[in-house]
Amino acid sequence: MTDEASEKAGGRPGRLAIGIDVGGSGIKAAVVDIDSGVLTSERLRVPTPVPSTPEAVIASIGRLVRRLVKSETLDETVPVGVGLPGVTIDGALRFAGNIDQAWIDFPVVERLGKVLKRPIFIINDADAAGIAEMRFGVGKDRSGTVIFLTLGTGVGSGVFTNGVLVPNTEFGQMEIRGRAAEKRSAAVARVRRGLSWKAWATDLDEHLDRIQQLMWPSLMILGGGVSKSPEKYIPRLTVKCEVVPAALRNDAGIIGAAIVAAENPVQAADDASTAKQRAQVTREAKT
Repeated sequence: MTDEASEKAGGRPGRLAIGIDVGGSGIKAAVVDIDSGVLTSERLRVPTPVPSTPEAVIASIGRLVRRLVKSETLDETVPVGVGLPGVTIDGALRFAGNIDQAWIDFPVVERLGKVLKRPIFIINDADAAGIAEMRFGVGKDRSGTVIFLTLGTGVGSGVFTNGVLVPNTEFGQMEIRGRAAEKRSAAVARVRRGLSWKAWATDLDEHLDRIQQLMWPSLMILGGGVSKSPEKYIPRLTVKCEVVPAALRNDAGIIGAAIVAAENPVQAADDASTAKQRAQVTREAKT
């Protein structure tokens, strides 16, 4: 643990896990003290492979984890949590957003377990970031319905009711003006379309308003890279609920993935077992 991390954690190490955040443009990783929400290692980042096939991304994850294990001297019991842009059920993705479609039904937990040889858990990337923000960020101790949105290559969403996650929501895929809402409201859409912050805020506001009409949240938290510049767009929003920038910014996905890995060892093992059973059934069906 670095001196800075030790100081933030109160001078004593807590439970450790490795968090991986797989995004459309980059893969980030770090060791996390999940009791304090502090990164205890350097935050590593590499570009997401193009194409972002499971094999290519898993190879990148493997290299990142090996670097962290070596630098932090971690034993094989330290688990790994991976946030992925899609719907995660039974150790695999059932929907893949802003990542290669080969991920759908790919046995992620099984393959990663073979590569890393340590406990593995996967979760929707926005759910992971939301978990971290609800525990250590601006969502802490907030009741009612809280919606966390990541604005990046796409728009990920995490929904919490009285602090409890409702997993695998995909508000970025809701249709507005005939196509997925994230095509206009994602942070990358502003850059690709050459929009001013004011013009992009109008598109974002329309998306948030539609979500608000469906869910009636007491709070919306906006994460992703744009959370560093909230003054450029949040004052322009008119949606009828409180909207605030995420406090943990780009570390949220890493921290949340680590929390899930450390606190769900039984579920992680079950996911691995289920994935193996599904693979066996698939092999038998082909013979």
